[in-house]
Amino acid sequence: MSKIESRIHELGYALPSAPAPAGSYANCVRTGNLLFLAGGIPPIDDDTYLGKVPTDTSIETAQDAAREITLNRLAVIKDEIGDLDKVSRIVNVGGFVNSEPNFYQHPDVINGCSDLLVNIFGDKGIHSRTAMGASALPLNVSVEINMIIEIN
Repeated sequence: MSKIESRIHELGYALPSAPAPAGSYANCVRTGNLLFLAGGIPPIDDDTYLGKVPTDTSIETAQDAAREITLNRLAVIKDEIGDLDKVSRIVNVGGFVNSEPNFYQHPDVINGCSDLLVNIFGDKGIHSRTAMGASALPLNVSVEINMIIEIN
């Protein structure tokens, strides 16, 4: 088990299997030493992570969704490069929150992702970020996240 995967387990999380793309796109595109990850959504086994924040889904539940997506995206990275220890930097996170027009706490929701990345990768997990609201997201999920990752 890699050092990063061990850290994930120490934090009480498990790395899922990388999902197959759900449409006409690639989960990840590599160019040089950068990985561009497509937007990931949370599990939709039930309605836990569905709907608008904060009316259908609480901020705390949406933060959980952001953490689930982060683990999902890390699984995509592992699938692409074989070992999460090859990640040299989390460069950028793009976070989208399915929210009501008068909701302004998008950064609080996406902190679920950002904080987990820093807890896992330390200084290599500090990244630039966009956190914004959307009037709708695919399958009515509450959160969608994409990333740019530098690898060695």
